[in-house]
Amino acid sequence: MQLSILFEDDYLLAVDKPSGLLVHPSWISKPDEPTLMGLLKEHYQSDKLHTIHRLDRATSGVILVGKELECSKRMQTQFQARGVKKEYECFVRGWFDEPNGSIDHALVPKYDKFADPLASQDKEAKDAVTDFEVIAQTELPIPVGRYATSRYSRVACYPHTGRKHQIRRHMKHLLHPIIGDTKYGEGRHNRMFREHFNIHRLLLMAKAIQFTHPMTDTSVTIQADIPSDIKQLYEELGVNNSW
Repeated sequence: MQLSILFEDDYLLAVDKPSGLLVHPSWISKPDEPTLMGLLKEHYQSDKLHTIHRLDRATSGVILVGKELECSKRMQTQFQARGVKKEYECFVRGWFDEPNGSIDHALVPKYDKFADPLASQDKEAKDAVTDFEVIAQTELPIPVGRYATSRYSRVACYPHTGRKHQIRRHMKHLLHPIIGDTKYGEGRHNRMFREHFNIHRLLLMAKAIQFTHPMTDTSVTIQADIPSDIKQLYEELGVNNSW
């Protein structure tokens, strides 16, 4: 598998992670299934690469990896202090009443009985904030349910916090689930996109990340292109223009 390196220096590298690729091995994966960190360690012939943050398996886009321990620790601290700006893009069911807004909806940490079986299952909700901006909207002459047409929106999301599945859960909270989301989405719309547009992935992408480089104190902005299959979908749906 060829990985697209978006940024690299002596301390950090940024990768455009494909949808479907795990960052680390997991109980849900086969023993010989490729992972992002495994591929990078093989490519660089080094075990001294450090995970700074993660993306869901189904999410594509920009992910940072540390090449040196001290820099990695400083970057993790910057993430925890909410000093890193992140931009995501998703394609969701329905139209929005306003072109932009903010979702301030606390989320209960997700319990994983396999990854952490001794963790408490009775956790308090933690603050979670996501700003969003509607990029474009479309209405398709394809019935899903009781309506003759179906409406969808292309949306940019700017999370201020980093809760697990935050954007996916926040879009569900707004009743605008992300297309292709098999956990928080709606099966009828997911099926329609598989059958009509051959889309078999979650339509959520980590589009850009901005941070202060912990070793050079310079501002760094890294962007990933929209995947080619999603570009083709956008063209077919006519959602390349602004709302």
